[in-house]
Amino acid sequence: MATLRDIQRRIRSVQSTQKITRAMKLVAAAKLRRAQERILAARPYASKMAELLGNLVSAADSGEGAPHPLLEQREGPRRQIVIITADRGLAGAFNSNVLRNSLAFVRMSNATALTLVVVGRKARDFYRRRPFTVKRDMVGFWDRLAYSHACELADLFMAQYLEGEVDEVHLIYNEFRSVAVQRPVRQQLLPIPKTEARADAGPPVDYIYEPSAQAILGDLLPRHVRMQVFRALMESLAGEYGARMTAMEAATKNAKDMIEILTIQYNKARQEKITKELLDIVGGAEALKQGAEA
Repeated sequence: MATLRDIQRRIRSVQSTQKITRAMKLVAAAKLRRAQERILAARPYASKMAELLGNLVSAADSGEGAPHPLLEQREGPRRQIVIITADRGLAGAFNSNVLRNSLAFVRMSNATALTLVVVGRKARDFYRRRPFTVKRDMVGFWDRLAYSHACELADLFMAQYLEGEVDEVHLIYNEFRSVAVQRPVRQQLLPIPKTEARADAGPPVDYIYEPSAQAILGDLLPRHVRMQVFRALMESLAGEYGARMTAMEAATKNAKDMIEILTIQYNKARQEKITKELLDIVGGAEALKQGAEA
């Protein structure tokens, strides 16, 4: 049975852990606010660019000249998968969900012509122990995430695609939905998929492009790829902070419940000890009384 000192030691240990989890929750909440503002501001821009891109692709297909190389559909088996996770844990199932989905997709692909690009220390450590070819890893930049990091990755993907080293590039990351919900998604980055016209979109609009749709595509498509990578990084960052905030809130609550249970155990043990001492005193007094009467 645990002594009073052991229970006191456990209570102090849980209280120390509770202070840490509460501090981590506050830090994650402060960072989440900034990351959420960034992703909410970037989504309309990315959506509008995708809409404009769809109109440009349709105009380029209907016009003269070859389509842009980034739109070229290939049937080769060379596939590259970009897996985006966090550098740190303590975020619930945030990293494990992405790794589980990515591993399932990797196993479905042709492993002989498959390469990986891992972003985040968790993905790097996970795939380092597995028999897959990691083309590149990128870690240690989440606290200072900038557009230049997305450009560095996107330019690498586009260079490999244009040089014929890969035929497909896919992104797997956590999409930020809310503080408590992050959904793993898989997105084809290259070749750029053509947007299909919606049934409720109405008649197509005839745009006049100057100098030409092909010339504008040459400048817009690389920007679109960089923006999609940047959006995936920002979605993952906001989702990480949301998952960590939720996990630390639950850990703080669990620590509070454990402290209450340990306090009850301490009070019961202390009461039992006091009762035992009183019984010893009463028993000793009774023995002395019986000895005096004899």
